Amino acid sequence: MSHWLEHAIFYQIYPASFKDGNGDGIGDFWGIGEKIGYLKDLGINAIWMNPCYDSSFYDGGYDVKDYYKTASRYGSNEDLRNLIHLFHENGIRVLLDLVAGHTAIDHPWFQASCKDEVNDCTNRYIWQAGGPWAKNYPGIAAFLCGISERPGAVGVNCFSTQPALNYGFGNVTENWQFSADSPEAESTRLLLQDIMSFWLDLGCDGFRVDMAGSLVKDDPDYRCTIRLWQKVRAFLDNKYPDAVLISEWGNPLQAIEAGFHMDFLLHVGPTHYMDLFRTNPYFSLSSGSNLKEFIRYYRDAYDKTKGKGLICIPSGNHDMIRMRESLSPEEMKLAFVFLLTMPGCPFIYYGDEIGMRYLHGLKSKEGAYERTGSRTPMQWTGGDNAGFSEASPESLYLPVDTSEDRPDVLTQLREEGSLLRHVQLLIQLRKHHSALRSTSGIRFLTDGSGYPLVYERWDEKEKLLIAINPSPEPVTFSHESIGNTDEILTGDGKIPADSQVRLNLPPSGFAVIQVNRPDCFSAFPLTAEQESV
Repeated sequence: MSHWLEHAIFYQIYPASFKDGNGDGIGDFWGIGEKIGYLKDLGINAIWMNPCYDSSFYDGGYDVKDYYKTASRYGSNEDLRNLIHLFHENGIRVLLDLVAGHTAIDHPWFQASCKDEVNDCTNRYIWQAGGPWAKNYPGIAAFLCGISERPGAVGVNCFSTQPALNYGFGNVTENWQFSADSPEAESTRLLLQDIMSFWLDLGCDGFRVDMAGSLVKDDPDYRCTIRLWQKVRAFLDNKYPDAVLISEWGNPLQAIEAGFHMDFLLHVGPTHYMDLFRTNPYFSLSSGSNLKEFIRYYRDAYDKTKGKGLICIPSGNHDMIRMRESLSPEEMKLAFVFLLTMPGCPFIYYGDEIGMRYLHGLKSKEGAYERTGSRTPMQWTGGDNAGFSEASPESLYLPVDTSEDRPDVLTQLREEGSLLRHVQLLIQLRKHHSALRSTSGIRFLTDGSGYPLVYERWDEKEKLLIAINPSPEPVTFSHESIGNTDEILTGDGKIPADSQVRLNLPPSGFAVIQVNRPDCFSAFPLTAEQESV
């Protein structure tokens, strides 16, 4: 695993919505470059940027028209190279979004594949022979027909504008299907590796892979998909040993076996991620919910993947309703305590650090549908267009939040105790404590069935205890490990009251304390208020 992942704190940028640098109403590479100082001051040292390739934008850039060219609305390949260089000069790594499973319907590869003559692209996509067709196959969303010279129908991965690339089938049951180890499927994998090489040579540090578990079709146990990615990982280890792969898989046991360094816990899949921040979320004072199933799953996955790869928890992403929809800013502070003290690399979705709202009632933009309200422009100031762009409001990629109390970066930077300042403080805490590194140990001291949530993080240098009480009532936690502690950070700035074995937490309270190491007090700088306690 690349050594820098030990300390990585990621920030996800949706390029169309982050910052407009040329005044056309759409975010771009120049705008991102203007805000590198903000990201550095926040404490970010790695970013994941959503697709920036040439695209038809039927699905927000996840319908690629040219894998070797950036979308002109964001800038040129050279502009991206310069941006990556600027990130690197500021100590920030850059992962690009790799759309591995499908292209746009107007990609030249697909146009050639549609021809009723044999060519290099004839078998680059999944074409079902005969017609018309009603039967679908696992991993194929639908088949489209009537769009090509050649007879047959093409499989798609998601929208009808996203024909699936041919990585073969795990179970071959029809004469038009190719096996996962066929020359046709292997040639697609080699193309994927060539695309990765192109952008790694341009300067990026790796990829987040879209729909990573979906490449081989009708592969119920993922054995062929895992083998495919193991080949990709071997190629990267040989040619680009520091390149990082993160999967959109939602099952760390499978993804890490496949060779990914990290896998996300997602809003889909078996991980109970939604119990944290969204569906009856644990960190809401009014939910009365629990994390028992989440912790049960996490413990098992962590034990089986420890030392092999990382389990990553995001605050959200471009496909989820924003965290602010289900948690207040004060509740989000508790959620970020959890997010920034857990193992694996934390991921912050742009705007979540200030509590940006999900905007209801927006018309679908570029295939976003209900996701549109989570992709609105970043709110930098309280001024026109929230400081996102100098364009007229009607020219913006998406409307900005017009609420009188909309959060923004500038205001929260000036406010002691704001959500942004809180997140900034937690990032500093994570950076100053080796026990909070991505691979440091974890042990849950409560099972998540009630309050508080308590867990330990440790390495060979120190042990920290984290306790979070997202309830409207004070709680007490007793454990022998609390004896002889030093406070590092608490929600109300007060040292835990009961000296040796009991920890008292107020409503909506938390504490991060150092355990059994009075000789190893943190180098983390306390605020003046904390020093006076």
